[in-house]
Amino acid sequence: MKIAISSAWDTVQSMVNGFIALLPNIVLGLIVFILFLFIASRIKVLVKQLTRNRRSARNLGLVLGRLAQGVTVLIGLFIALSILIPSFKVSDLVQLLGISGVAIGFAFRDILQNFLAGILILLTEPFQIDDQIVFKNFEGTVENIQTRATTIRTYDGRRIVIPNSELFTNSVTVNTAFDNRRLEYDVGIGYGDDIDQAKQLMLDAVHSIDEVLKDPAPDVLAMELAGSNVNIRVRWWINPPRRADSLTSRDKVITAIKKTLVANGIDLPFPTQQILFHDQTEETDGNRSRQREGWPSGKGEVPEPHRITDSLKLLAQKQDDGNGKVDSTKVNNE
Repeated sequence: MKIAISSAWDTVQSMVNGFIALLPNIVLGLIVFILFLFIASRIKVLVKQLTRNRRSARNLGLVLGRLAQGVTVLIGLFIALSILIPSFKVSDLVQLLGISGVAIGFAFRDILQNFLAGILILLTEPFQIDDQIVFKNFEGTVENIQTRATTIRTYDGRRIVIPNSELFTNSVTVNTAFDNRRLEYDVGIGYGDDIDQAKQLMLDAVHSIDEVLKDPAPDVLAMELAGSNVNIRVRWWINPPRRADSLTSRDKVITAIKKTLVANGIDLPFPTQQILFHDQTEETDGNRSRQREGWPSGKGEVPEPHRITDSLKLLAQKQDDGNGKVDSTKVNNE
């Protein structure tokens, strides 16, 4: 029993002595690693500052800053391990990483795919930070483009995190890619209104809005003869092309057009539907000259419209001529 306790005590003493002997290396290794962490963060900030005033190079600065930070931290880790474990060799770690690289690639395939897509997005710059984009059912302002995902802030104050691989392989609409943006709205007028007059009134109303650009100039186009109205499309340009400016100009344009048309007696009709009842007897079926309202009569005589009471009288007369008297019960059932 005493021998076992003595052996255990010797082991503990050996471990404590080894730790004490290794303690200077541990402290030095931690100091070196912390120093490299600080240097890496400063390098990242420096790269961002160099590209902050260049919109076209801002995303590239993010890529270079993060890569420089990662490489610096990795170098500091290797140096710290070399101080902590004198027998440690970088070639051993590289060999180990090479052996396990295939397994890591399969295990983290999605992460690596998003990482590479993020790098390509930052380098090719299909959109930039502060751009307003539309991706599938999401629309908002780009807050940050990371190497794994891109975050956008929706107009109602929510944050959407989208994996970079999704953004890189799918269509994205960038609403702020250019300085100007064209908006449009369809206005329906009555069939009895003068189209040229209505178009001129709409154009004057649009020109009165300060947010509407004079160059390119707004225009109005007759687009459709709809079921109950004539649709005229109003198109105008704004600058800047952001969501708030779009809503403001749309509100002012629609309000001005409505007030102008109403003040000048232009009808803004509701959807209406007209139902016509035609004669469908074998005698008149297909003969347009014998049809009632709703059919073109050509040069022939236009048939007068019939009333239900007239049809009942005609039916009663035919029955009276055939039987000598009128069957009132049958007429009522008809």
